[in-house]
Order: sequence, then C-alpha cells, then structure tokens
Amino acid sequence: MSPVKTSKKTNLKKAEILADYALAIESREDSLIGRKEVFMGKAKFGIFGDGKELAQIAAAKYFQNGDWRSGYYRDQTFVMAIGQVTSQQFFAQLYAHTDVAAEPASAGRMMNGHFGTRSINSKGEWRTLTDIKNSSSDISPTAAQMPRLIGLGWASKLYRNNPNLKDYKDFSINGNEVAFGTIGNASTSEGHFFEAMNAAGVLQIPMVMSVWDDGYGISVPQKYHTTKESISKALAGFQRTEDQAGIEIFTVKGWDYPALIETYRKAVKIAREEHVPCLVHVEELTQPQGHSTSGSHERYKPKDRLEWEKGHDCLLKMRKWMEEEGIASATELDTLEKEAKARAKKARENAWKDYMSEIKEDLNQAIELIGKAALTSDNNKILQQIKNDLKSSLNALKADIVKAVRKSLRYLTDNNSEEKKRLQDWLKEKQEKYKDEYSSHLYSQSAESPLNTEAVAPVFGEESKLVDGREVVQACFDALFERDPRVIAFGEDVGKIGDVNQGFAGLQEKYGEIRITDTGIRELTIIGQGIGASLRGLRPIAEIQYLDYLIYALQTLSDDLASLHYRMKGGQKAPLIIRTRGHRLEGVWHSGSPMGMIINSLRGIHVLVPRNMTQAAGFYNTLMDADDPALIIESLNGYRLKEKMPQNIGEIKVPLGIPETLREGTDITLVTYGSMCRIVMDAAQQLSDFNISCEVIDVQTLLPFDRNKDIVESLKKTNKIAFIDEDVPGGASAFMMQNVLERDGGYFHLDSKPITITAQEHRPAYGTDGDYFSKPSTEDVFEKIYALMHEINPDRYKAIL
Repeated sequence: MSPVKTSKKTNLKKAEILADYALAIESREDSLIGRKEVFMGKAKFGIFGDGKELAQIAAAKYFQNGDWRSGYYRDQTFVMAIGQVTSQQFFAQLYAHTDVAAEPASAGRMMNGHFGTRSINSKGEWRTLTDIKNSSSDISPTAAQMPRLIGLGWASKLYRNNPNLKDYKDFSINGNEVAFGTIGNASTSEGHFFEAMNAAGVLQIPMVMSVWDDGYGISVPQKYHTTKESISKALAGFQRTEDQAGIEIFTVKGWDYPALIETYRKAVKIAREEHVPCLVHVEELTQPQGHSTSGSHERYKPKDRLEWEKGHDCLLKMRKWMEEEGIASATELDTLEKEAKARAKKARENAWKDYMSEIKEDLNQAIELIGKAALTSDNNKILQQIKNDLKSSLNALKADIVKAVRKSLRYLTDNNSEEKKRLQDWLKEKQEKYKDEYSSHLYSQSAESPLNTEAVAPVFGEESKLVDGREVVQACFDALFERDPRVIAFGEDVGKIGDVNQGFAGLQEKYGEIRITDTGIRELTIIGQGIGASLRGLRPIAEIQYLDYLIYALQTLSDDLASLHYRMKGGQKAPLIIRTRGHRLEGVWHSGSPMGMIINSLRGIHVLVPRNMTQAAGFYNTLMDADDPALIIESLNGYRLKEKMPQNIGEIKVPLGIPETLREGTDITLVTYGSMCRIVMDAAQQLSDFNISCEVIDVQTLLPFDRNKDIVESLKKTNKIAFIDEDVPGGASAFMMQNVLERDGGYFHLDSKPITITAQEHRPAYGTDGDYFSKPSTEDVFEKIYALMHEINPDRYKAIL
C-alpha cells in the first residue's frame, strides 16, 4: 500500500465547524495572552501551541473514552478539545498554581503546556479509565514521550488478545483503545522516535502518531534535521504493504481543515479496528510566536518564510474556507472571534485572581506578624525595613514572603516575645504546607505503598530441596503468573528460552506468548512498554538483560518513570518492576555496578539489591501487591549457587528499607549488599580467627535505605564502621555513609574514622584475574579491616604489610 490520500470534503454540520473554529481562536488567544503574561513577569516561562490548532482539533474528534494520549508541550488545543483542560486551568499552570483543583495536571509542579489526566483518586485508587479520556503526564525532554506511547498502545493488544483480561473493563473494553502520540518535526531526529516507530511496526499496536511539522527546530531548519526534509518520506520503508505488516503513513496540510478531519477519521479507524500503527505527518504548520518566550523567531527565519507563515496561518485559512463555502459570514465570524477572545481573557483574569488570593492572604499575615515582632525588638528599624520591602514588592511570591520571615527571625534571636513565637509558628505551619505542595508524592502515599508491607519469612521443611538459585526465582514467577492474569514479562530472550539465566524457563509454554514475550534489542522501548502497560492497570516485569544496558533507558527511567508520581502530585501511577542482573561476572561489560549513578538519577523508583534469589523472590512478591515502580538487581553469580526452595515461595515478602544482620559482632560494623555479602561474610569469618569480631549488615535495599536506623544501633555497639560495595569510589558507599553518619547521626558514635572499600575507578578487566584485581576481594576486605584495627591497637594487631 502507498501513503493514503485524503479528500477535502467534510460532512460536519455548521454548528460543529463553528465550535471548532471558536475553540481554535480561544486557544490561540490563550497563547498570545500567555506570552504577554511572561513578559510582564507574572509567569516564569511560556511555551505554546499556536499554529497547530486545527490539526489538534481534527485528531481530538476521534479520541474516545478509554483512549490515551502521549504528547508534548504544544498540545494545548488537543487537550482542550477532548475536554481535559480549560483555558482557566491553562493559565493556572502558567502561574504555577499549587492547588490540584485549579491545576489538575501537575498542581503547579510543571511548566505550562504539560498535561495529564488524573488516573487515580486522592487515596491512590484507580478510577474507571474507560469512562474518561486519558492523557499520560507530559515531560519536556524531546521525544521522551515516545517510549511510553508504545506501552499504551501495546496494552490494548494485550487486553484484546488475552481472554483472562476480558473482565478488567475499568481499564479496557476489548482492547479498542487507541494510543495517540504527538511530536514536533525536529524531535523525530531523536533515537527515541526511531526506536519507537520500529517497535510499533513490529508489535502492530493501535497507535496514531502525529508529527506537527512547522519546518524548524527552534532556529534550525528542516534540512539539518531529517533525511529528504520529510519524516514521512524518510519512513517510507516502514509503510505496510499487501503482504507485509508495517505502518500506515498519511500526509496532510496543517491548514486544510476538511482534509485533516478526513485524514484522522481514516487513521484512527485503521488503528482502532485493525490494530495497525499509523503515522500522520501534518505539514505546512506555522509557529506564529516562535519557539517560546525565550526568543523571537524573527532572528532566524528569513523574510520570505515569515511572509509565507502569515499567509498560511491555519486560522486564517479556515476562516477563508468557511467564507468561500458559505458556512458563515464575515460578520458571524467576527462576532465568534470576539466572544472566544473574551473567554480567554476572562479565564486569565479568574486564574490570576484565584492564584493570588492565597498568596495575598499569606503576604498580609507575614507583614502583620513581622511588624508586631519589630515593635518588641531592638532591631526595630531593620525589621520595619524588611516589612516595608515585602509590602512594596510587586506580585510577591510565596518564596518572597518566606524569605522575609526567615530573614526577620535572624534579628529576633535575643527576643523571647509572644510576637516572635507567633512568627516562628506561622513559618513552621507554612513550611509544612509548602513541603506538601512542592515535595510530596515522590513515592506512593496510598495504603498500597510497598513501605507498608510486613515481612513474611520463607518456610523450609525436611522436604525442601537444595536447588540452583535460578529455580527459586523461576518458582516465584510461576506463582505470580498463576494468581494474577495482569502479570506480564517481556525483554530480550525472556520468552522462548526463559531468559539468559533461566528465570522464566518453561513459563512461556505454560502461560502463552501473550504474557511472556521476547522483544528486540531495544532497552528504551522495553521500559516504555512497561510504563505504558502499568499506566493502564497491568502488572509488567520489564527485563533489561544486564545492568550495564540500563544506561540505554536511563533517560526514560529518570525523566519519566521516576518523576511520574511526583510531577502529578499523585495523579498517576505506573507500578512497573524492572528486572536486571549485575555485579560480578567477567569483563568490562556484564559486570557493572554503577549504583551511585542509579540511585542518584532514579529517586522515585525503589532500588533493591538482593544477595540471593530467595530474597529476590520476596521482593517480587512485595512489589506485586504494591503500587510503586522498582528496580531489582539480581546477582549475576547467584543463579547457579545452591539455595533451599521455600515451601511458601509465592507468599514470602521482604519489606523495603529494612537491613538484615547476617552476622553478630562487637568490634566493627560492616555494611554491604548484593554479591558483596558473600565476600564480606567470608572475610568476617577469617577476621574472627584473628580475634576481630565483625557485625555484617546487608542493607537489602538502597532506595529506601535503612528506614529504622538499624545500622546506627549496630554502630552504637561497635563504634567503628566500614561501607563495602562494588561501585566506584564515592558511589553507593558514599551514599550509605552519608545516610548513616549524617542523616541518622551515626557520627556521634564513632571512635575511629569510617572507611569505604570499593572497586577500582575503572570497569573490571576480563577474566578471573581481571575481576580479582578490579573489584573488592576477600583479601581486600580482610586487610583493610585489619589495618583499621591495627591503627586502633597496634600492639594487639601487628601490621601485615
């Protein structure tokens, strides 16, 4: 098949056409007013969807309840057209209003143009997603919306083809839901886009991908971005044919209203009914105000281009078409435009009034409290100046108010008046309130939080067999798939061979390819599949074959999944489990332990580091009953080590953030995790032969870390501590040290300096010798702990080296 051609006729009634035009005018006015608000200092930054209005209205016409959008920051008209954002909410976001009712997309946490519908209620419970039009939460990095789009579409395929999911009608009605994606033409140059389009073609998912093409990427014209200066031409090889699956490709002009309507009718029909992905390349769009409020496009666009854009503005074209077709007179359209602009103006006024009302209340309270405190102080003159500066500030923000109060309290240190106490109490109250507004919901705050899980210990009996560790985790997965049809697993080599270490061995044959699936080599969209599927109520396990390969997907994990719950203040959740393996093996790759990188870039995702497969199984069971995303890093050299098979493999649970003491001791506390546990335990045993008693603690999870301060309790006893891991110096060892010594006050109990024992700064060299000389060995641990004891008591512990 060749790219689809469309006609320019429309059967829409006059009322609907005029309503579309009115919405387009209102949205354009929102953009124009929004830019002015930024320049007036009432907002920090503005990025708008002007020039894309008609195409977005056309696409939105075929967006049904249950459908999902994964778009970007120029989609304001689209989300307005599907009834998920009003002009007033648009301006509330521009002002960063922290009230969820006023700004439901992010409660003021994201800059304007970032949209998302609230999939869960205030208790963290799922809403009926098939009753609403859904938008996954936007993020700013270009093309970063693409990976999750694949998962949103793939979920429809799973719901349609897995008969055991037919009753989950809150999430899908027979897989009829379409995933709508949007992107700017320049961002199609990103690898995210190409990987996602390839994945969509392979998976054959119901996806409609719109490219808003205005010929530029900020100042850079199309010729520098795209082969053949056209993404539809560049992707021509993806076009499906009579005998080969692929993608259906459409091209249409962004100013041609009837052609846009017809194009999207056809594209969405194909996607919804046939589960075929479609690309709609919307060409000849304009961007009347340039890229953003950061600059003017007159600086880089030639005069002939600017003149062309004026003549091809989609609103001007639509008006001309309506007049020529006799749909409406010039007078009618003038009146309609005036009314639409008035609505936009009124929305701005109401949004600003609501936003400022709370701030003004805080401002007046602070001014009054500072003024009264000043009257009781020897620093009256300074305090009065602080008060007057605050009072005279134009459009004071919460930060300005709190700064003034905190500064005032500096000059009241010798004052014990009631007025000072009232000022302190006011500040404490506001700081708690602002902590909720700006710092809450990094993780789930619902009853289903994994932090609420109680431990269920493994049960062993005389009949418990000693098996390879891989068999333990395989039995756990078997139990998970047996009890919950929403559980799915996918990744490279996961299906037919049961993953490279046999954790899923035999399970595809038992549960079917629809639930345990092989993928191509594409870590980024493997994670995207997991995010999208979990947003739609499924319980995915996305496998990244080796920990080193997590870097391919780190941007999506960090910018999208880790921040999701936070950036919507609890409005959406994606309880994805990422399974991988790492630590010791052989060589520069497949043996990495970049834990510092991971824990510092993935705040918002729990990071679990089991030392064996029984512990890993307990984590999987914990997470499947919870609603937070997590990364589980299994120990690569643990699959062939022998463990007893628990009798209750499907029920054991390991709580998060609770360390386990593996060995009692009195001289020094050794803190470690993962594969290092075996080495540290070996060293501790050898140290005992030299009268050094080591307490060995497995932290079990790095995020969260030691929630009950158990390590400090050990430190109180030993007064000496070492942090040991396979990361580079200053990586996770420094993270653990900071938490124990600073966060938990462990420094108070030290009798000697704390030490870290880590890998070398380079990646491990190949072979057994490469491993030995690159990562901490039993001898390294022994000698460094012994040297510490020698420093404390050289007479008892004679120097070795």
